[in-house]
Amino acid sequence: MAKSLLEQLPEIVKEGRRAAEKILESIEGRHKIALQTREIVMPNKDVAQATLFGRSSQSVSQSVSQSVSQSVSQSNREFLDSSSQALSTQNPQNIWHNRLIYGDNLLAMAALLAGDETTPSLRGQVDLIYIDPPFDSKADYRTKVTLPALRGAEGAGSIELEQKPTVIEQFAYSDTWADGTASYLAMMTPRLILMRELLSDTGSIYVHLDWHVGHYVKLILDEVFGKDNFSNEISWKRGRVVTRTTSGQFPRVTDYLYFYKKSSNGYFERTFKPYSDSTLVLYKYNDNDGRGIYRLQELRDYSEKYLQNFRVENRIYIDENGREYLKQYLEDKEGVAISDYWDDIESVAYGSRSEATGYTTQKPEKLIERILNASCPENGLVLDFFGGSGTTAAVAEKIGRRWVTTDLGKPACMIMRKRLIDQDAQPFLYQAIGDYQVEAAKNTLGRSFRMGDLAGIVLSLYGATPLNADDNPTRNLGNITGGGVKTLVLADSPNKVTGAATLRRAQTLRDTLLGGFDKVVVLGWNFEPAIGEAITGLNDERLEVLVIPPDLMDRLKKASSKKGGLKELSGKVRFSSLQYLTIEPIKCVRSSQSPVIAGLTRNPHGEETLNQVQGDTDMLTVRLKNYVLLSPDAINLDEANRLKLQEIANAEPLALIEYWAVDPDYDGKVFRSVWQDYRGNVESDGDPLRVVTSAVITVPVKDTPRKVCVRVVDVFGFEAEVVAEVVEVQA
Repeated sequence: MAKSLLEQLPEIVKEGRRAAEKILESIEGRHKIALQTREIVMPNKDVAQATLFGRSSQSVSQSVSQSVSQSVSQSNREFLDSSSQALSTQNPQNIWHNRLIYGDNLLAMAALLAGDETTPSLRGQVDLIYIDPPFDSKADYRTKVTLPALRGAEGAGSIELEQKPTVIEQFAYSDTWADGTASYLAMMTPRLILMRELLSDTGSIYVHLDWHVGHYVKLILDEVFGKDNFSNEISWKRGRVVTRTTSGQFPRVTDYLYFYKKSSNGYFERTFKPYSDSTLVLYKYNDNDGRGIYRLQELRDYSEKYLQNFRVENRIYIDENGREYLKQYLEDKEGVAISDYWDDIESVAYGSRSEATGYTTQKPEKLIERILNASCPENGLVLDFFGGSGTTAAVAEKIGRRWVTTDLGKPACMIMRKRLIDQDAQPFLYQAIGDYQVEAAKNTLGRSFRMGDLAGIVLSLYGATPLNADDNPTRNLGNITGGGVKTLVLADSPNKVTGAATLRRAQTLRDTLLGGFDKVVVLGWNFEPAIGEAITGLNDERLEVLVIPPDLMDRLKKASSKKGGLKELSGKVRFSSLQYLTIEPIKCVRSSQSPVIAGLTRNPHGEETLNQVQGDTDMLTVRLKNYVLLSPDAINLDEANRLKLQEIANAEPLALIEYWAVDPDYDGKVFRSVWQDYRGNVESDGDPLRVVTSAVITVPVKDTPRKVCVRVVDVFGFEAEVVAEVVEVQA
């Protein structure tokens, strides 16, 4: 007879502790998981030269404001300098940057606990953790992609594609768990244990769930944090009772937040909400003594000592019948103390639609603001490991808290990045798990696996037979023979970046190994930013470069747990062509001794003043030329949706771009996003489904050659970069 969930819980907790302990042991070792900074985001979405984008006119004030935002301001320059120091040295000043992390939150926790030479460990440093994990609701949140209809098409509007989540994103978007609730609890347990390690002694955690698994997770929370550290089960009335209800039950309109402190001295600030109008009308008395309005309250059972104090303070009111009442002054009250039942905050679907980002499970800002005000001190640090739409980060940014947020889904990370840019957030880091594929391989194949083992698997899935050991010492070469064509296949390592050097080596092996091959195929995990230019420059029809599916490790892990193993994946893994971006030659107009707008300052009266410095400037014009999508057949779409996508990709490829950014002074190491545009930024061109395709950026003159890096992210979350030198300079 199968065990009940209650009977399975002790083993689930035991296994969760074992998994967490392994991670804690690994962070002390030499091979620690680290975070890789993909982008320093400096929110700046305005367009400097509006005439480039078809605007007919604009006011002087608009022009000034946009020019200010387009210049590399002094504050941004200082941020760039501090970031360079923090990311390249041991960060002696302990500079803090808020951060958005893409990747498995378990690996993100490990990296944050470990710290590295540029980022100190956050173990015991976090004031508050709020998480809104999946609810084990068996819902399948598929990714919907809206694209513009072809220009000039009959009934032009939009085209909606429904994309199935990749395996790596199913954890983030699919609430369906293969082994039921037990596997959900097994996922949550080690994560909750590591979250406790991150919290300071005065820190707290709020776990947001509903009726599906909340009661089971609470038992695990009791085990991890201690039953005595349980503070509240908060009931949030998130919805309205509708006329149509589910037969046989009361309507479900409540979520639950389980609030635990790490210790008995956890930080907590009582919170209040304003009095209602019906309460305020009771404050109708005023003695005009400077103490303001008051209401009358019966004295009840106050002791004689208290009554004497009230009389000394002139807080006793005597009516015409000689009855005594206490004067309760409004200024003495902060409002109505908030209880553990929250019915005054409506969900985004009802009361907060202006906040809506299109994310299915988005939570309202007022909800998160209440939590932060209660349990995170000013300038405190809050973490959210299921970032979703980014509400936690957005609210923390607005009310003066530091933040870290993570998510496994690329669409979620894009929504968060756009949301933070939209609200003019302070510069922040966009990071990913360093060597993610290597860590995933270790989890799938065992900690002692060799790269050759993985290469052999990749070759097999591609249909190649490994070469003999004498010609293949690293076990990453295979061959395919058929139709009179001999093809050499090279499977690159996940801990390497595939670039021009790898391609030239592949060409040499093709032409010399075993008497030569007709063509060579290079299979890569990670690629140099300029890989597209390298392929074009080689101009070799006998060279093909393909992308190993980024979720392959997760698919291998899933397959290994099933009967049939790798055979399950045979013929189902698509190796796709590489996406790449091209841009027009970058134009540069140099101005001598012209004013450089350094930014706006605001005096105590709220008046804004332009700060200008004299100096030479370069005005760079960056134009997108073309974007080639990752092979559409590699995207998880059905045939009808794939045909729609192919039509748009052929006719208007730049319409596939979701977000693009420019680093006008790329150092070859860290991308610094000084300017960005994205779909939905209607301030730029009024078109919510397209990005503008040009940018004009004013920067200080540089005497040495300037490299400009342009990065794009398409609607499916795939990235591409191009690095170009500024060659055209006009005085």
